[in-house]
Amino acid sequence: MDLTALAGELQTGLKLQVLTNEPLSRHTTWRLGGPADLLARPRSREELDYCLSFARRKGLPLHILGNGSNLLVLDGGVRGLVVQTREWRQVIIEGRKILATAGTLLPGLLQVASKKGLGGLEFAAGIPATVGGAVVMNAGTPAGCLGDRVVGVEVLDYDGRRHILENREITFTYRHSSLHRAGTVVTVTLELVPDEVPAIRERIEANLHRRRSRQPLEWPNAGSVFKNPPGYYAGRLIEAVGAKGWRVGGAEVAEKHANFIINRGQATAADVMELIDRVREAVARQLGIDLELEIEVWGEGL
Repeated sequence: MDLTALAGELQTGLKLQVLTNEPLSRHTTWRLGGPADLLARPRSREELDYCLSFARRKGLPLHILGNGSNLLVLDGGVRGLVVQTREWRQVIIEGRKILATAGTLLPGLLQVASKKGLGGLEFAAGIPATVGGAVVMNAGTPAGCLGDRVVGVEVLDYDGRRHILENREITFTYRHSSLHRAGTVVTVTLELVPDEVPAIRERIEANLHRRRSRQPLEWPNAGSVFKNPPGYYAGRLIEAVGAKGWRVGGAEVAEKHANFIINRGQATAADVMELIDRVREAVARQLGIDLELEIEVWGEGL
């Protein structure tokens, strides 16, 4: 595969430079992972359509990247085309409804909504995700999840056809949705709740304070690594088997919150995967509970 030639051809329809062999450690919150063959960053609907069409015409594997906040990229990197959506950020408010492009960052959306006196998203304060990625994984907390607020989602399927899916056509479950199989999320429409601006901001600040006090945000991480098994909290299970502080290379099970694996510097994806396997094995052996990953894993090992 001549990456330089492909990048040059793809570049003709984009404003930002198409990158080749771009380390995805620069584009994920864990700050680790191997290179993408091609990385494109569309800034409009037309550019997004162009990228997806290009991948389809060239038969390239396609990966949609938001803020890289729930993602482990393996050290061998990712083949094909990675399309990063966060350069196209747009929010439109109509009454109680907000339409946001997939690349809109949740913190920015929350700020816009709160200024307009629209509540209901305060649970998402501090989640460093794009709207598209958050709706696909139904991001949330015990206080709520994004699927609760979704009115409709615009998706582009692999054949380039556009669909508007209403909430009733989408299955939202714990940290998952049927949007994984629907195509590429383009826009999301949410219905929020009118409220007093000070009250909304107070709830946002309370949630941000709670996150800062309980999560190791001072270190690169990808949020919760494992889903909570029914009836349990994954972090407490990991703590119960004595795994807090376990370390492989530069990766460590956080002392502040055991369901976080932090990059203490120069960690590799292999370090993280080994630590994940060790934790899973210990919880299964000692407690008889299988932990399921909440993060996504992309790419190839070395």
